[in-house]
Amino acid sequence: MTKKARDNHFLRIGLTGGIASGKSVVADMFSARGIPVIDTDVIARDVVQPGEPGLRAIIGEFGSEFAKADGTLNRALLRKRIFADPAAKARLEEILHPLIRAATFAQAENAGGPYQVFAVPLLVETNFADFVDRVLVVDCPVDLQRERLLARDGESQETIEKILRAQASREQRLSVADDVIVNDGSLAETEHAVAALHQRYLELSASASISRPDIQQ
Repeated sequence: MTKKARDNHFLRIGLTGGIASGKSVVADMFSARGIPVIDTDVIARDVVQPGEPGLRAIIGEFGSEFAKADGTLNRALLRKRIFADPAAKARLEEILHPLIRAATFAQAENAGGPYQVFAVPLLVETNFADFVDRVLVVDCPVDLQRERLLARDGESQETIEKILRAQASREQRLSVADDVIVNDGSLAETEHAVAALHQRYLELSASASISRPDIQQ
């Protein structure tokens, strides 16, 4: 991958954070201000729909049992496989990450807005920071993530720990952050933080020259 200056494209903000950190809440607050939010979780589901190349590649790599009778992806079986086999997880990422990235930027080209927010849960793990101008991390203590996961999803402690271990650490995310929202208080506090960053991003997007990364393979 290489970078080059791009003078006619939108300021791109990579929004990330650990599971149950409040990424979706923050993304919704930007969206409410008229900012396009491109959600890679949604795109990840789209690229494995029946007839899409992502699903065909998964079936070709892992076998026909990973498709349900209705032709959709057997997510539960695939999740079980990649949790148990790091090599399978790596192969799945090799299939999906380029497709997700390409679809993300294709969507961004038509999204408009004074700037754009890319919601990327695996931003650190996929080196997506190379393709945005700034990284915004939604942060909270790991113990609070555990509490929220238990309350939200009713997951077992064992499953919660597996989920947390599978993601980049809090320290890794913060090490790439240009901006941080600490989401361990009230919604009003988070709203205030988003409002301040929104103004900052509007100012940055109006700057005469911003060097922006291109996506070249």
